[in-house]
Amino acid sequence: MKAKAKRPPRKLKYGWDATKVKALREYMRLTQTKLSEELGVRQQTVSEWETGLYAPRGASAKLLNILAERARFKYGSGEKDESVHA
Repeated sequence: MKAKAKRPPRKLKYGWDATKVKALREYMRLTQTKLSEELGVRQQTVSEWETGLYAPRGASAKLLNILAERARFKYGSGEKDESVHA
């Protein structure tokens, strides 16, 4: 019997850490409450992401990717595009 080959774990295209979540929120000029409403999570969850207690994953990370792309936020590097932000 042949053993199945293990697949490497899937990696998110962009990793969201506390600094990047907060930078995106501030770039979009949103409060934690408003960002939580956009993502469909609790405000406490956004706070936990921003303090580094937890990191966004799954659907929340994908939604952050979508928000960042729509806002033209350079979330891959954690830096914003000043030419877009007025």
